Amino acid sequence: MSADAPRSAARWLWLSAAVIALDQASKALVVARFAEFERLPLLPAVLEFTRLHNRGAAFSFLSTASGWQQYLFLALAAIVSIGIVIWLLRLRGPGVTRLAAGLALIVGGALGNAVDRLARGFVVDFIHVHWREAWYFPAFNVADSAITVGAALLIVDALLDARATHARGVPGAPPGGDP
Repeated sequence: MSADAPRSAARWLWLSAAVIALDQASKALVVARFAEFERLPLLPAVLEFTRLHNRGAAFSFLSTASGWQQYLFLALAAIVSIGIVIWLLRLRGPGVTRLAAGLALIVGGALGNAVDRLARGFVVDFIHVHWREAWYFPAFNVADSAITVGAALLIVDALLDARATHARGVPGAPPGGDP
């Protein structure tokens, strides 16, 4: 590759590694300090740490299945992560920062939860947002947060790319730059 050739967006994989490390460190801390279902109110009306074990996927989907779901979720995490890494290796050029960061966050989150499934047979969730005792959002963790932020970046990138393409009046034109 010449010195002028654009670098691969795979350079963003450091962000995936950082998400995995932060996710696993936070889960290890929670496992060491909290019993399952133990609660620590941080902002009593809205936020607490609560150690929960999720054998399912998002919103505990398939959590009551007999165990086969662990293999399904591991396979999905592996396939999606491999696909995204290949995408990052091929992604080059200006204006890919937002897309690359979003993809790297998704890989980090997917692999962070996969590590839990392999090591424990479940995912440790501990961030619990609620409104008083009337409404509860399902507990989540750092990996889940990275996946959510990554997906939001992909959506924003797609919307801004579509807007820039429309403004240029050229269907299928390469994306305009992002900061």
